[in-house]
Amino acid sequence: MGLVGTIPPEIGNISSLVSLDMNDNSFHGPLPVSIFNMSNLEVLSLRNNSLSSSLPLDMCIHNLDRLKILRISYNEMYGNIPSSLEQCSQLEYLSLYNNKFDGIVPRELGNLTKLQTLYIDANKLTGDIPEEIGRLTNLKSSDMSSNKLKGSLPATLFGMPSLQYVDFASNELSGPLSPQIGNMTSLLRIGLEYNNLTGEIPKEIGLLTDFERLSMCCNNISGLVPRELGNMTAMVGIYLSSNALSGPIPSAIGNMSELDYLVLPHNKLIGEIPLSICDLRLLTLLHLADNHLEGQIPKCLGNFNSTLLALNLGQNQITALQSTFVKGCSLQALILYGNKLEGITQSLINCQRLESIDFGDNEIRGAFPFWMEAFPQLRVLILRSNKLNGTMLEASKTEHPFPKLQVLDISRNAFVGSLPDRYFKNCEGMIDAKDNLTRVGKDRLQTYLDLGVILKGLDQELKRLLDTFTMIDLSSNRFSGNIPVSIGNLNSLRYLNLSSNTLTGEIPVSLGNISILESLDLSWNRLSGKIPSDLTGLTFLSKLNLSMNNFVGPIPQSKQFSTFQNDSYIGNLGLCGVPLAKQCETTDGKSVFPPQEDDDDESGFIDGFGWRSVVLGYGCGFVVGIGVGYMIIRSGRPRWLVDFFFGAGYSNSKMKRRNRAKATTRRR
Repeated sequence: MGLVGTIPPEIGNISSLVSLDMNDNSFHGPLPVSIFNMSNLEVLSLRNNSLSSSLPLDMCIHNLDRLKILRISYNEMYGNIPSSLEQCSQLEYLSLYNNKFDGIVPRELGNLTKLQTLYIDANKLTGDIPEEIGRLTNLKSSDMSSNKLKGSLPATLFGMPSLQYVDFASNELSGPLSPQIGNMTSLLRIGLEYNNLTGEIPKEIGLLTDFERLSMCCNNISGLVPRELGNMTAMVGIYLSSNALSGPIPSAIGNMSELDYLVLPHNKLIGEIPLSICDLRLLTLLHLADNHLEGQIPKCLGNFNSTLLALNLGQNQITALQSTFVKGCSLQALILYGNKLEGITQSLINCQRLESIDFGDNEIRGAFPFWMEAFPQLRVLILRSNKLNGTMLEASKTEHPFPKLQVLDISRNAFVGSLPDRYFKNCEGMIDAKDNLTRVGKDRLQTYLDLGVILKGLDQELKRLLDTFTMIDLSSNRFSGNIPVSIGNLNSLRYLNLSSNTLTGEIPVSLGNISILESLDLSWNRLSGKIPSDLTGLTFLSKLNLSMNNFVGPIPQSKQFSTFQNDSYIGNLGLCGVPLAKQCETTDGKSVFPPQEDDDDESGFIDGFGWRSVVLGYGCGFVVGIGVGYMIIRSGRPRWLVDFFFGAGYSNSKMKRRNRAKATTRRR
C-alpha cells in the first residue's frame, strides 16, 4: 500500500488477530516486541520492508504457539536466529532470507517437525549445517545459499524422503557428494554451485528418475560424467561448469528427453560431441566451452528449428561446423571462438534471429562474409585473429547493413584497402544507443555466452551485453587511406581501435562528436597533421594512444588531455608540449614555456647544453684530473703544489728516496 514510517507498538493490543500481512511497504525501524505477544497469531508476514532490529531471543517461549507462517525476508534484520523458534511448534513456513542475520544455524530448528519450507539464504550465517536438519521429515524446500556455511553436507540430509528442492550454493562447503543422494526419491532440484566440493558425481544420482535440475558448477568435482545421468529422463537442466570433469560426454545423455539446458564449460572433457545430443529436441542452450572436445559439430544441430537458442563451443579443438541450418532456425547466439575452424557455413543466413556471432581465434580463410550484413538482429560480430583477407568494400545489395550492430571486431587479419565507410554510416546500434529495459527475459541466456573482447589493451569477458556497450576494433590489419569523416556519426561508440594499420591523413575533427568515447587507439599508423583540439571535448576518454605516427604541433592542454602520459604520444617527432620534454615554439622562435628564473648565473651556461654534454664533460674532467694527480704525486713536481697539499716533509722525503735510488743504480 506504499505505507511508510514505523510499526506502532500498540498493534500488539489486537489480541485476537490471526493474520498480520504488511508485505511490500516502506516500514523502517525496529520490529515491535508486542507483536510476539499475540497468542492467536497464525500468519506474520512482513516481507520487503526496511525493518531493522534483532528478533527477541524468547520470541516463541510465551506466545505464538499457533504461528504457522513467519515471513520477514527482504528487510535489514540482524543478530542471531533465536533458538527459541523451536517453541513455535506449528511452524510450516519460515522465511528469513535476504537480511543480515549472523551466527550459526540453530540446531533447535530440527525440532520443527511440521516445517515444510525453510528459507534462510542471503544472510551472514556461519558454521556447519546442523545434522538435526535431517529430522525435518516434512521439509519439501530448503534454501541456505549465499551464506558462509562450512563443512560437509550432513549425512542426515540424504535421508529426508520429502525434500524436493534444496539449495546450498555460494557457501564454503567441502567434501564429496554422498552416494546416498540416490535415496532422496522425491528430490527434483539441488543447487551446490560455488562451493569447494570434491570427489566425483556419484552414479547413484541416476536413481532419481524424477530429478529436474542438477547444479554443481564452480567446485572441484572430478571424474567422469556418469552415464547413469541418462536414466534421469525428467531432467530439464544440468549445470556442471568450472569443475575438473574429464572423459567423454556420455552418449546416454541423449535419453534426457526433457533437457532444456546442458551447461558443462570449463572442464576437461574430451572426445567428440555425441550424436545422441541430437535427440534432445527441447534443448535451448548447449554450452560446452573451454574443454578439449574435438572433431566436427554434429550436422543435426542445424535441424533444431524452434528450440536451440544458444550454442557455445568456444575454446575447444573443433575442426568443422558442417551443420546445415534450415529455414526457421531460432539460433540467437553462436560462439565458436578458439577452435580450428577453416570456414563458416553460409547456411547460417537462415538464422535471421542471430544476435551474437563469435568466430574469433580460428583459422578461417577467405573474404569477409558480406552476407552477414543482412542479419536484422545481429549485435555482436567477432572474427578477430583469423586469416581473412581482401577488402571491406565489396558492393552490397543490403541497403542498411548491420542495422543493430554494437560490437565489430575483425582485428588481427589481413584486410586491405580503405576502412568500411558504409558501416559507419548505417550502424544504428552505435547511434543514439539507449538502455533497453525490455530485454530482461534474455538476461539469463546471455550469462552463458562468455563473449571475449579486448578493451583498453586487456582481454575482457562479457557476461552480459548491455544495449549501450559499443565497440569497433579493426586493428592489426593492412587498412590504408584516410579515417572516414563518417565515423563521427557513431555518437554512441565507446571503444575504437584502429591501431597497427597503414592509415594516412589527419584525425577527422568529427571524432569529437563521439562524446562518450572511453578508449581511442590510433597508434602504429602513418597519420599526420595536428591533434584536433575538438578531441578535448571527449570527457569520458580514459585511454588514448596516438603513438608511432607523424603528428606535429602542440598537444592540446585542456580537460581530459591533461591526464595522459608520455606513452600516449611517443614516436611522433613533431609533437611538443606537456607531457613531452620537447617544448613548443611560437612564430618568433621563442619557447612557449619560458625557462624558470634562477639566481645562479651558471644555470644559463648549463641550460645551453644537453644533459649528455654536461655528464660527458664531468666524466672527462674526472679522468684527466685523476691522471694529472697521479703524475704529480709520482714525480713530486711542481714542488710548490706538492708542498701545498702534502706538506714540505712529503716533498723532502720523496726527494731523498729518489736520490737513494739513483745512488744504488750507479753502484750497480
